[in-house]
Amino acid sequence: MIKKIITVVVLTVLLTSCVSKKKYVALEQDLTDTKGELQKTTIEKENLEAKFTNIEKRVEVYNAKINSLQDENNSQMVFVGDNVTVLSKNMRDNLNVTLSKMSQEEVAGANTLKDSINLAISYKLKKAIVNNDLDQEIDVNIDKTVVMISVADSLLFRSGSFRVNKKAYSFLEQLANVIKSEPSMDVMVEGHTDSRSIHTNGIEDNWELSVKRSTAIVRLLQNKYEIDPSRLIPAGRSSYVPLTDNESKESRARNRRTNIIILPNLNKFFALLADEEMVTN
Repeated sequence: MIKKIITVVVLTVLLTSCVSKKKYVALEQDLTDTKGELQKTTIEKENLEAKFTNIEKRVEVYNAKINSLQDENNSQMVFVGDNVTVLSKNMRDNLNVTLSKMSQEEVAGANTLKDSINLAISYKLKKAIVNNDLDQEIDVNIDKTVVMISVADSLLFRSGSFRVNKKAYSFLEQLANVIKSEPSMDVMVEGHTDSRSIHTNGIEDNWELSVKRSTAIVRLLQNKYEIDPSRLIPAGRSSYVPLTDNESKESRARNRRTNIIILPNLNKFFALLADEEMVTN
C-alpha cells in the first residue's frame, strides 16, 4: 500500500514538472517575441521622431522667411511657378505704374498678382528688345517661368530661305543683350513653317527648312553676338505645331514663325522695374 502511495506521489511530481517546463518554454518564447516587437516599435518611434523633427525644422525655416518679409518696406512674397519672388512696396508701386502704361484690354486679363507680374515682365521684356517698327512682328508671352518670344517669318527670312535678313540684326542684338544679362538662362530656338510643300534646291521639305532656320539664328547668336553655345538649343517643328489653320494667306503667315523660348530668373527680370525705380527717385 505504501509503495502504491509513493508511486502515485512520484508520478504526480514528474507530471507537474513536465507541465511547468512546457509553460516555461512557452513563456520564454513569448518574452523573446515581445522583446522583438518592442525593438521594432522603438525603431519605428525613432524614425517618426526624426521625421517630425525635420518637419519642425522646415516649419521654422518657412516662418523665418515669412517673418523676414515683415519689414519697413512691407514686402510681399509671391509664388510664380516653382520660384518665389519677393516684392517690396516700392516694387509693387512700380508694378502698378507699368500696368498703367498698358491697354485696359491687356490688364483686364490679370486676375491675380501672379498674372500682373507676368504681364509686367512681358511688357518690359518686349520694350527692351523691340522697337516700334517691329511691334507687329514680335509677340512676347509669359507662361509661369517660361518666356515665349514669337517672331514673324517676315522679319527673319525671305520666303523659302534660311538666310537671316539683316533688318533682323538689331532685334537679335537686343535679344542677345537680354540673354547675356542672365547667365543661367537657357534658350531654345524653334523654327515653324506653314503646311505648303517647299520646292527649293538644297531643301528637301519643311522639316529641313525649319531646322536650318533655327540653326541659322543659333549660329548668329553664337558667332556674331557671342552667346555661349552650351546655352543654345536649335529645334525644327516643321508645320506640325500651327497657331491656326493653313486655309488662307493670313493664317499661313501666322504659322510661319520662329519661337525663341527662354527660362529666366524672374528676379532678374524684375530688375528692369528696379531700374525704373532708380530713375524716378
